[in-house]
Amino acid sequence: MKILVIEDDATTGTYIARGLREEGHVVDLVADGRAGLLAATGGGHDVLVVDRMLPHVDGLTLVKTLRGAGNKTPVLFLTAMGSVEDRIGGLNAGGDDYLVKPFAFGELSARVAALGRRPQAVEQDVTLHAGDLTLDLLTRKVVRGGQEIDLLPREFALLEFLLRRKGRVQTRTMLLEGVWDLSFDPMTNVVETHISRLRAKVDKPFDTELIKTVRGAGYRIDG
Repeated sequence: MKILVIEDDATTGTYIARGLREEGHVVDLVADGRAGLLAATGGGHDVLVVDRMLPHVDGLTLVKTLRGAGNKTPVLFLTAMGSVEDRIGGLNAGGDDYLVKPFAFGELSARVAALGRRPQAVEQDVTLHAGDLTLDLLTRKVVRGGQEIDLLPREFALLEFLLRRKGRVQTRTMLLEGVWDLSFDPMTNVVETHISRLRAKVDKPFDTELIKTVRGAGYRIDG
């Protein structure tokens, strides 16, 4: 199998990679979340071994991003965070298995092998569209009319949320929960502010408006 190990502790990472290679696997080893996300999106790996506490991009965010982009590569979280809540969080983020440090290499090897035997899910489309606008979930690029649009992370998340629900009205509460992960109204205009910023980038420079305001209801993206 081809395995990607994303582990920022050099000693642990080298130990895992050496052991897996001795068993005949091809192993890529990276030491931070940003490099791990890049490697995972283009490496054609069979299994990912991911630490949760990573620099630049943490393990949970990394796996959530992969799952959001349709990447179904099996993930084994390997971490010192071992509470029940931690395990639930890792599995809910898209992990397939969870192993707590300190660990026995034999158990890690067996869990990796078990994940590798699972049938691979069919990859989902990694692009979202509305009219002449395209959002690529893997490269994180947004293009409209052949022009690349530079979005901040929250603007990208807001556009992705609307595109995934194209043609359907999204209320302020839905946007707060889906984009900001807030289950309460903070009584600010954060949604309106980000909608305005997003429109300035994806609508105003172009002839056709994609983001619609539905008076008294919310927002909808057409196309």
